[in-house]
Amino acid sequence: MVGNGKLGRWRFSLRSSAAPAKKSEKTKPLVEFICPISGLLMLEPVVVSSGQTFEKTSVDVCKDLKFVPVLADGSRPDFSTVIPNLALKKAIHSWCMSTGADLPRDVDYSSIEDSVRRMMASSTQSEGDSRFRDSERNLLKGMAEKPPVILTHAATELNPRSIPHHHHHFYSSSSEESVLANVPDTPPLPFVTRPSCYSSSPSASTSSEIVVDETPDPNSSTSDEQHFASKLQSPDIFEQEQCVISLRKVTRTDEELRVSLCTPRLLSALRQCLLSRYATVQTNAVAALVNLSLENANKLKIVRSGIVPPLIDVLKAGVSESQEHAAGALFSLALEEENKTAIGVLGALQPLLHALHSDSERTRNDSALALYHLSLKQSNRVKLVKLGAVSTLLTMLETGLAGRVLLVLCNLAASNEGKSSLLDSNAVECLFRKLRTENVNSEESTRENCVACLYSLSHGSMRFKGLARAARGAEVLRVVEENGSERAREKAKRMLMMLRERDEAGESVDWDAILEGGVSQTLFRGSSTQF
Repeated sequence: MVGNGKLGRWRFSLRSSAAPAKKSEKTKPLVEFICPISGLLMLEPVVVSSGQTFEKTSVDVCKDLKFVPVLADGSRPDFSTVIPNLALKKAIHSWCMSTGADLPRDVDYSSIEDSVRRMMASSTQSEGDSRFRDSERNLLKGMAEKPPVILTHAATELNPRSIPHHHHHFYSSSSEESVLANVPDTPPLPFVTRPSCYSSSPSASTSSEIVVDETPDPNSSTSDEQHFASKLQSPDIFEQEQCVISLRKVTRTDEELRVSLCTPRLLSALRQCLLSRYATVQTNAVAALVNLSLENANKLKIVRSGIVPPLIDVLKAGVSESQEHAAGALFSLALEEENKTAIGVLGALQPLLHALHSDSERTRNDSALALYHLSLKQSNRVKLVKLGAVSTLLTMLETGLAGRVLLVLCNLAASNEGKSSLLDSNAVECLFRKLRTENVNSEESTRENCVACLYSLSHGSMRFKGLARAARGAEVLRVVEENGSERAREKAKRMLMMLRERDEAGESVDWDAILEGGVSQTLFRGSSTQF
């Protein structure tokens, strides 16, 4: 009996001493893992339109109570769009498993509601603070309105940068949605997967990189993710510049390093650099982001980190070189199928359309390719039509951007909304005129895309016949049938057959009335066919 008693006490002492030891081994979670509203480890982190990440329940509560909190940095989040941050969710889970910490628990709505209501009460009270606090705010506002001092040469003329000759081909998994799928056995057109602003050549440095001389050794401590993240958050601007330039250089050619560095913590720090008012910091931060985005494994992580909204801001208002890299980054991120809808929802379409008029050729080209890949999604096509993209794109058919613009028009023509807008905007005449003026020295892809767009517009539309005849399209198509590429000849042949067909029941059609729009809607709707 005594032995049994001692054994019981011995077992008890083991259990009581082991529990505290395990608890002491737990480490404090990263700030990025904690919801700024609930203060808890996030179970379902989501990215909002303004780029911050919160627990989903916290966002739901704030939206239900119509309350927008003021965050620690003084900003107010925009809850209009919510996207799951799966990369951060996985990082939190991995951290819990590696440290032995408890996994995040399901958040109770009522407890979050109580916290938010306290924040609302505190916010109301702070608004009634003394006039001295108001004067301080006015002073800071006045200081912020002063133009920033730009200590950089980034806005000066850039040195020429080589473009890689080893172009890789990209075939979108959404190609069945595009007009190219209308013709059987027609492979998608190849596109380079690297934006034109990217160069792997160390000699292709720009004026924004002149602060440092050589690329740091990738094996040194400067390439460590934690070191980069902490340096990027330094209050010393010079230290930020040195760090972001080093990050840009070490990610230029090292593919493995790009993947290992692309963590929630570093992306969060890089996001703040995108918002910097120092051109050198901003430019090199966007360039580093382009480098990170080249790896397929990183593309989804980057978008879900909340970095797209500030990236769009750079495209709209950054210095010229920053805008080049921002357009390139959006193009690179748009290659990922799961990013296409999110980038459109976050508001990139309008700035990309505007960037087609940029003075920079790189910005124009990458913006057009970004629009092409984004317009493979039907939801983005509808948005582009509502933004008036058709008229903008048609006016650019006579520019050097025509080839890429036609790619976007082809995708728009594959949707009912886009087809209707194109027909209303006199696209048939514009496209036939483009084909008529193209000479033998022009790129074959431009002629092919013209024919492809016309071919898509011809499906199920009596109205197309009238517009094509008015533009004397048959004679143009005959030339294409004789001299065009195999892809273009096949489509031209089919359109000619359609134009030669007799009208149904031998009845004559008043094409003038159709062109004037009197009966076009009836005919168009009555004969519409999905292909």
